[in-house]
Amino acid sequence: MKTVEQKLENFTLSYPLERIAPLEKCLFLDIETTGFTAKSSSLYLIGCAYFKEGCWYIRQWFAENPSEEAELLISFFEFAKPYSHLLHFNGNNFDLPFLAQKCQYYQFSYRFERFEGIDIYKRTAPYKYFLKLPNCKQKTIELFLGISRTDTFHGGELISVYHDYIKRPSSFGYKALLGHNFDDMKGMLSILPILSYYDLFNGGLRTKKVQANYYRDFNNERHQEVLIKLKFISPLPAAVSFSALGCYFTGAGTEGTLKVPLYEEEMKYFYANYKDYYYLPDEDLAMHKSVAAFVDSKHRMQAGAATCYTRKYSSYLPQWEILFEPFFKREYKSKELFFELTEEFKKNRDAFTVYAKHVLDILSTSY
Repeated sequence: MKTVEQKLENFTLSYPLERIAPLEKCLFLDIETTGFTAKSSSLYLIGCAYFKEGCWYIRQWFAENPSEEAELLISFFEFAKPYSHLLHFNGNNFDLPFLAQKCQYYQFSYRFERFEGIDIYKRTAPYKYFLKLPNCKQKTIELFLGISRTDTFHGGELISVYHDYIKRPSSFGYKALLGHNFDDMKGMLSILPILSYYDLFNGGLRTKKVQANYYRDFNNERHQEVLIKLKFISPLPAAVSFSALGCYFTGAGTEGTLKVPLYEEEMKYFYANYKDYYYLPDEDLAMHKSVAAFVDSKHRMQAGAATCYTRKYSSYLPQWEILFEPFFKREYKSKELFFELTEEFKKNRDAFTVYAKHVLDILSTSY
């Protein structure tokens, strides 16, 4: 077994990883194997990246033949003892189960449960369409972030290279096998800023300013919208824009703008306990029986679910689940929900932050 360690000269993370854990407690992991299943394939390389004394390092354990597989596992897990956070790319689906099965095969007691796990792929995949990515492979994310690599191989191609190396060790095979994993490890560090989009959707924003705006559409019809100016805790590494459901978001660096349609019209609030109400056709509204009992019986009728409402002309913002109450609708069977933009709400930046996150969550799943 060979162990190689290389210092990343002049390398600085472009993402505030220390917000998650002290850098000295973070260990990055990537493995190379001869197949997808642990029972029928071999583990031949484990790569790690770690922070020590102000610098980033990449360490690789390389099995020159399958008989060194157990030694590879022991060396890695012994090295990993001081670390509390394990970061990887799609490791939940491949790396960790593969290593766990190998440990089980060799009857090793090593476990991953003690680590706090962060799967970069898992945190990125839900926002693939929002980011307009064709897929969430590591190389795709590297391209999205403008990161280049020297490695030209993919993992599958290196299986035959490793088999050839076992039979006829060569400098070319050795460099190709370790070089691919090295670029994967360095690439994993470099793509960490992609987590800024995860942060954006998970409490990483606040409202700076809110204002109403008028605009005209393609038919020259006048409409209203609310502009919510946002501040992000993690700077977005690449500018993004997305529109759906009449809303529009654009973000770059630490700031963004969310535009949401504002409707000024009459809407209806529907009472849930309609059996306690009368519907007054002349007034086109429902009234509680304790009051409506004094109305001439000719001008009232038992309210139903669809007629038990009161009407109000005001300004409304859309919501896609009942986030703010009371909620309003245009008609009983309508699936669209709204809440009133009151004077009190206009002054509440915290409420607008909650609302902005709600709209962004909807946009991210509106494909």
